[in-house]
Amino acid sequence: MTGGSSLTPEERRAELAEALAAVRARIAAACAAAGRDEGEITLIAVTKTFPASDVRLLAGLGLADVGENRDQEARPKAAECAGLPLTWHFVGRLQTNKARAVAGYADVVHSVDRPRLVTALSDAAVRAGRTLRCLVQVSLDDDPAEGRGGAAPGAVPEVAAAIAAAAGLELGGVMAVAPLGADPLPAFTRLAGVAEEMRRNHPGARIVSAGMSGDLEQAIACGATHLRVGTALLGGRRAIVR
Repeated sequence: MTGGSSLTPEERRAELAEALAAVRARIAAACAAAGRDEGEITLIAVTKTFPASDVRLLAGLGLADVGENRDQEARPKAAECAGLPLTWHFVGRLQTNKARAVAGYADVVHSVDRPRLVTALSDAAVRAGRTLRCLVQVSLDDDPAEGRGGAAPGAVPEVAAAIAAAAGLELGGVMAVAPLGADPLPAFTRLAGVAEEMRRNHPGARIVSAGMSGDLEQAIACGATHLRVGTALLGGRRAIVR
Protein backbone atom coordinates (compact mmCIF):
# COMPACT_ATOMS: atom_id res chain seq x y z
CA MET A 1 0.00 0.00 0.00
CA THR A 2 1.38 3.37 -0.98
CA GLY A 3 -0.98 5.77 0.74
CA GLY A 4 0.44 8.34 -1.60
CA SER A 5 -1.12 11.68 -2.51
CA SER A 6 -0.74 10.82 -6.23
CA LEU A 7 -3.69 8.44 -6.04
CA THR A 8 -7.11 9.53 -7.21
CA PRO A 9 -9.92 9.29 -4.64
CA GLU A 10 -11.24 6.21 -6.44
CA GLU A 11 -7.82 4.54 -6.37
CA ARG A 12 -7.33 5.38 -2.71
CA ARG A 13 -10.77 4.03 -1.85
CA ALA A 14 -9.95 0.75 -3.62
CA GLU A 15 -6.62 0.57 -1.77
CA LEU A 16 -8.27 1.15 1.60
CA ALA A 17 -11.04 -1.35 0.82
CA GLU A 18 -8.45 -4.02 0.05
CA ALA A 19 -6.53 -3.30 3.25
CA LEU A 20 -9.70 -3.27 5.35
CA ALA A 21 -10.77 -6.62 3.92
CA ALA A 22 -7.33 -8.07 4.72
CA VAL A 23 -7.42 -6.81 8.31
CA ARG A 24 -10.95 -8.11 8.80
CA ALA A 25 -9.81 -11.50 7.46
CA ARG A 26 -6.98 -11.55 10.01
CA ILE A 27 -9.46 -10.70 12.77
CA ALA A 28 -11.82 -13.46 11.62
CA ALA A 29 -9.02 -16.04 11.59
CA ALA A 30 -7.74 -14.95 15.01
CA CYS A 31 -11.25 -15.10 16.48
CA ALA A 32 -11.77 -18.57 15.03
CA ALA A 33 -8.48 -19.75 16.51
CA ALA A 34 -9.40 -18.30 19.91
CA GLY A 35 -12.99 -19.56 19.85
CA ARG A 36 -14.33 -16.02 19.93
CA ASP A 37 -17.11 -14.20 18.08
CA GLU A 38 -15.97 -11.53 15.60
CA GLY A 39 -18.80 -9.38 16.91
CA GLU A 40 -16.84 -8.91 20.14
CA ILE A 41 -14.11 -6.98 18.30
CA THR A 42 -14.12 -3.24 17.55
CA LEU A 43 -11.62 -2.18 14.88
CA ILE A 44 -10.26 1.34 15.37
CA ALA A 45 -8.49 2.94 12.40
CA VAL A 46 -5.58 4.99 13.74
CA THR A 47 -5.33 7.74 11.15
CA LYS A 48 -2.49 9.83 12.53
CA THR A 49 -0.64 11.72 9.76
CA PHE A 50 -3.34 10.76 7.25
CA PRO A 51 -5.89 13.27 5.95
CA ALA A 52 -9.56 13.66 6.72
CA SER A 53 -10.28 12.41 3.20
CA ASP A 54 -9.05 8.96 4.28
CA VAL A 55 -11.36 9.08 7.30
CA ARG A 56 -14.28 9.85 5.00
CA LEU A 57 -13.35 6.99 2.69
CA LEU A 58 -13.07 4.54 5.59
CA ALA A 59 -16.43 5.69 6.93
CA GLY A 60 -17.91 5.03 3.50
CA LEU A 61 -16.48 1.51 3.71
CA GLY A 62 -18.34 0.91 6.95
CA LEU A 63 -15.65 1.61 9.53
CA ALA A 64 -17.14 3.55 12.44
CA ASP A 65 -14.24 4.02 14.88
CA VAL A 66 -11.29 6.38 14.36
CA GLY A 67 -8.26 6.87 16.62
CA GLU A 68 -5.83 9.77 16.91
CA ASN A 69 -2.90 10.33 19.25
CA ARG A 70 -2.15 14.06 18.91
CA ASP A 71 -4.69 16.74 19.77
CA GLN A 72 -3.31 19.27 17.31
CA GLU A 73 -4.06 16.87 14.47
CA ALA A 74 -7.15 15.20 15.87
CA ARG A 75 -9.16 18.32 16.66
CA PRO A 76 -9.33 19.80 13.12
CA LYS A 77 -9.77 16.35 11.58
CA ALA A 78 -12.71 15.58 13.85
CA ALA A 79 -14.24 18.95 13.02
CA GLU A 80 -13.87 18.32 9.28
CA CYS A 81 -15.59 14.94 9.65
CA ALA A 82 -18.24 16.12 12.11
CA GLY A 83 -21.13 15.01 9.92
CA LEU A 84 -20.03 11.39 9.80
CA PRO A 85 -21.36 8.67 12.17
CA LEU A 86 -18.00 8.09 13.85
CA THR A 87 -16.76 7.32 17.32
CA TRP A 88 -13.52 9.21 18.00
CA HIS A 89 -10.88 7.58 20.19
CA PHE A 90 -7.97 9.52 21.66
CA VAL A 91 -5.22 6.91 22.00
CA GLY A 92 -2.06 8.93 22.67
CA ARG A 93 -0.42 10.16 25.83
CA LEU A 94 -2.45 13.07 27.15
CA GLN A 95 -1.22 16.07 29.09
CA THR A 96 -3.61 17.67 31.56
CA ASN A 97 -3.47 21.00 29.72
CA LYS A 98 -4.94 19.29 26.64
CA ALA A 99 -7.85 17.69 28.51
CA ARG A 100 -10.32 20.47 27.75
CA ALA A 101 -9.58 20.37 24.02
CA VAL A 102 -9.76 16.57 23.81
CA ALA A 103 -13.02 16.48 25.77
CA GLY A 104 -14.59 18.57 23.03
CA TYR A 105 -14.45 15.85 20.36
CA ALA A 106 -13.24 12.52 21.76
CA ASP A 107 -15.82 9.93 22.73
CA VAL A 108 -13.31 7.50 24.27
CA VAL A 109 -9.98 8.38 25.90
CA HIS A 110 -7.70 5.33 26.06
CA SER A 111 -4.73 6.86 27.85
CA VAL A 112 -5.87 7.81 31.37
CA ASP A 113 -3.07 6.88 33.73
CA ARG A 114 -3.15 9.20 36.75
CA PRO A 115 -5.71 10.79 39.08
CA ARG A 116 -4.72 14.32 38.11
CA LEU A 117 -5.68 13.61 34.50
CA VAL A 118 -8.99 12.14 35.70
CA THR A 119 -9.75 15.43 37.45
CA ALA A 120 -8.86 17.48 34.38
CA LEU A 121 -10.99 15.33 32.05
CA SER A 122 -13.92 15.38 34.47
CA ASP A 123 -13.85 19.17 34.70
CA ALA A 124 -13.61 19.43 30.91
CA ALA A 125 -16.41 16.94 30.25
CA VAL A 126 -18.78 18.67 32.66
CA ARG A 127 -17.96 22.04 31.12
CA ALA A 128 -18.65 20.65 27.64
CA GLY A 129 -21.82 18.86 28.71
CA ARG A 130 -20.46 15.54 27.48
CA THR A 131 -19.74 12.09 28.91
CA LEU A 132 -16.36 10.60 28.09
CA ARG A 133 -15.66 6.89 28.27
CA CYS A 134 -12.20 6.49 29.80
CA LEU A 135 -9.82 3.54 29.80
CA VAL A 136 -6.98 3.10 32.27
CA GLN A 137 -3.73 2.80 30.37
CA VAL A 138 -1.62 0.07 31.93
CA SER A 139 2.18 0.03 31.68
CA LEU A 140 3.24 -3.51 30.78
CA ASP A 141 6.98 -2.86 30.79
CA ASP A 142 7.17 -1.54 34.36
CA ASP A 143 8.65 1.72 33.09
CA PRO A 144 5.97 4.43 32.84
CA ALA A 145 8.73 6.99 32.29
CA GLU A 146 9.72 5.20 29.07
CA GLY A 147 7.61 7.69 27.13
CA ARG A 148 4.36 5.93 26.31
CA GLY A 149 2.76 6.48 29.70
CA GLY A 150 0.60 4.07 31.62
CA ALA A 151 -0.12 3.32 35.24
CA ALA A 152 1.76 0.50 36.93
CA PRO A 153 -0.58 -2.49 37.40
CA GLY A 154 -0.65 -1.90 41.15
CA ALA A 155 -1.88 1.68 40.62
CA VAL A 156 -4.71 0.72 38.25
CA PRO A 157 -7.40 0.26 40.95
CA GLU A 158 -6.84 3.82 42.23
CA VAL A 159 -7.14 5.34 38.75
CA ALA A 160 -10.16 3.18 37.93
CA ALA A 161 -11.94 4.21 41.12
CA ALA A 162 -11.25 7.87 40.40
CA ILE A 163 -12.77 7.58 36.92
CA ALA A 164 -15.80 5.67 38.20
CA ALA A 165 -16.48 8.39 40.79
CA ALA A 166 -15.86 11.38 38.50
CA ALA A 167 -18.65 13.49 37.03
CA GLY A 168 -18.81 13.38 33.25
CA LEU A 169 -16.69 10.23 32.97
CA GLU A 170 -17.52 6.56 32.50
CA LEU A 171 -15.04 3.79 33.26
CA GLY A 172 -14.73 1.63 30.16
CA GLY A 173 -11.86 -0.74 30.92
CA VAL A 174 -8.13 -0.93 30.19
CA MET A 175 -5.67 -0.17 27.42
CA ALA A 176 -2.05 -1.14 26.87
CA VAL A 177 0.74 -1.23 24.32
CA ALA A 178 2.95 -4.30 24.22
CA PRO A 179 6.61 -3.59 25.13
CA LEU A 180 8.78 -2.91 22.10
CA GLY A 181 10.85 -5.79 20.80
CA ALA A 182 9.32 -8.44 23.04
CA ASP A 183 6.87 -11.29 22.60
CA PRO A 184 3.49 -9.59 23.14
CA LEU A 185 1.76 -12.68 24.54
CA PRO A 186 3.09 -12.42 28.11
CA ALA A 187 2.24 -8.71 28.21
CA PHE A 188 -1.27 -9.21 26.87
CA THR A 189 -1.80 -12.11 29.28
CA ARG A 190 -0.81 -9.81 32.11
CA LEU A 191 -3.24 -7.17 30.82
CA ALA A 192 -6.03 -9.75 30.77
CA GLY A 193 -5.40 -10.37 34.46
CA VAL A 194 -5.52 -6.64 35.23
CA ALA A 195 -8.77 -6.35 33.26
CA GLU A 196 -10.32 -9.28 35.10
CA GLU A 197 -9.41 -7.75 38.44
CA MET A 198 -10.96 -4.42 37.39
CA ARG A 199 -14.22 -6.14 36.43
CA ARG A 200 -14.54 -7.60 39.92
CA ASN A 201 -15.05 -4.08 41.26
CA HIS A 202 -16.46 -2.48 38.10
CA PRO A 203 -18.45 -5.12 36.17
CA GLY A 204 -19.31 -2.74 33.34
CA ALA A 205 -15.66 -1.99 32.52
CA ARG A 206 -15.38 -4.62 29.80
CA ILE A 207 -13.17 -2.94 27.19
CA VAL A 208 -9.67 -4.34 26.65
CA SER A 209 -7.90 -2.08 24.14
CA ALA A 210 -4.83 -3.96 22.94
CA GLY A 211 -3.29 -5.03 19.67
CA MET A 212 -2.05 -3.11 16.67
CA SER A 213 -1.02 -3.98 13.12
CA GLY A 214 1.75 -6.36 14.15
CA ASP A 215 0.21 -8.12 17.13
CA LEU A 216 -3.56 -8.11 16.76
CA GLU A 217 -3.73 -11.91 16.67
CA GLN A 218 -1.99 -12.23 20.04
CA ALA A 219 -4.22 -9.52 21.49
CA ILE A 220 -7.38 -11.30 20.35
CA ALA A 221 -6.08 -14.56 21.84
CA CYS A 222 -5.74 -12.75 25.19
CA GLY A 223 -9.21 -11.21 25.19
CA ALA A 224 -8.82 -7.85 23.45
CA THR A 225 -12.10 -6.20 22.50
CA HIS A 226 -10.68 -3.13 20.73
CA LEU A 227 -7.81 -3.13 18.21
CA ARG A 228 -5.92 0.05 17.28
CA VAL A 229 -4.73 -0.51 13.72
CA GLY A 230 -2.89 2.04 11.61
CA THR A 231 -0.25 0.81 9.17
CA ALA A 232 -2.09 -2.35 8.10
CA LEU A 233 -5.09 -0.22 7.11
CA LEU A 234 -3.59 3.01 5.84
CA GLY A 235 -0.03 2.16 4.82
CA GLY A 236 3.24 3.69 5.95
CA ARG A 237 3.02 6.92 7.89
CA ARG A 238 3.16 10.15 5.93
CA ALA A 239 5.71 12.72 6.90
CA ILE A 240 3.27 15.58 6.41
CA VAL A 241 -0.44 15.79 7.08
CA ARG A 242 -2.30 17.00 4.01
